[in-house]
Amino acid sequence: MSNTHPAPVASEHITLKARKVSFDWEKTPLHWVPGDPFTTHTINVLHLLLPAGERWFVHVYKQVLPYIRDDRLREDVIGFIGQEAMHSQAHDDVLPHLKKLGLDPTPYTAQVDWLFEKLLGDRTLPPGKARKWWLLERVALIAAIEHYTAFLGNWVLNAEELDRRGADPTMLDLLRWHGAEEVEHRSVAFELFMHLDGGYRRRVRTWATAFSALVFLWQRGTRFFMENDPTLPAGKATFKDFHRAGHEGVLPSTSDMLRSIPRYLSRAYNPSQEGSTAQAVAYLAASPGANGAH
Repeated sequence: MSNTHPAPVASEHITLKARKVSFDWEKTPLHWVPGDPFTTHTINVLHLLLPAGERWFVHVYKQVLPYIRDDRLREDVIGFIGQEAMHSQAHDDVLPHLKKLGLDPTPYTAQVDWLFEKLLGDRTLPPGKARKWWLLERVALIAAIEHYTAFLGNWVLNAEELDRRGADPTMLDLLRWHGAEEVEHRSVAFELFMHLDGGYRRRVRTWATAFSALVFLWQRGTRFFMENDPTLPAGKATFKDFHRAGHEGVLPSTSDMLRSIPRYLSRAYNPSQEGSTAQAVAYLAASPGANGAH
């Protein structure tokens, strides 16, 4: 299969750096989207998945560094590692606040930790082809996942309906700081995959695995939050609720998510098609959490 590198939409290369952020959760309510626990908890799943997931990204990429033959790409990967480590820490810091509000995430996060540390972790494989194959599989999985983090980052930067609904400004800032950095470094994972392998069959196979896992984990996480929310005696999560929230603009729409699939599977795909670096950098320059204002 062809390993041709698709051309980017525009040259938007920027030096990546980890930003030290700080968020004060003291005034953030349990339902930080007022009157909408479903939307709140659907987005809250990020706090369950990302700490373990992004620690896994960092672990895999540190193993990959010796295989990178392009100096600029190596620097981008090092910057990516720094940003992902900070993302993991920032979302991890939300979990004690949720527990304080009566919603203990530990039963779910323990399962997520097992997934990334055991199922997707290092395996006892002999040095050589088998070990490198497993490393490249995980690099391809990360590229597929990063397609969706860039998609979500671009969405949250433009989700004005959350502002109109009075969503908690600190939580919005966390999400938009993170989303802006996902847009900022959106090309790194895919470029690394193309640099090391780029096989189209592997891209399709790992996309199917990543997409299926994300859908499963997200709906399971939303159900977990709704069923364990102490203020919702009969809390439920349904696809109808998701479709409704997407139609209203407080979650990504079903149609937008479906349209993201052929973009990634296209042989002409390039991550620069997802979002705007200029918009991301502008938000990062103004973010209260990234500039010591929280």
